[in-house]
Amino acid sequence: MATSRQTIDHLLEQLAPLDVRARAMFGEYGLYCDDRFVGLVCDDTVYLKPTPVTEGFAQGEPYPSAKPHPIVDADALEDPDRLRELFAATAEALPAPKPKRPRSRRSAS
Repeated sequence: MATSRQTIDHLLEQLAPLDVRARAMFGEYGLYCDDRFVGLVCDDTVYLKPTPVTEGFAQGEPYPSAKPHPIVDADALEDPDRLRELFAATAEALPAPKPKRPRSRRSAS
């Protein structure tokens, strides 16, 4: 079962005004906060990357053979302040993304 667009829209609404975006990936979604990959939404369940902020959270596999990830519980999903704190703190705990290398241009011969 894939994640519904309604779930993503509601999540992004709860997280506003944080700089969070969702990117479609294989029928599910990746979540980015401040350009850092912070989690996934799979089968309408929100999983964050493991960080000290998410210690003690229930764990689950977002997809078969994935490493366990902390699950954001329903109470946090309906509390915008707590949800924003979780996402911001998770992003802060993760390393900054590596700068993208410019694409090389192939010459037409």
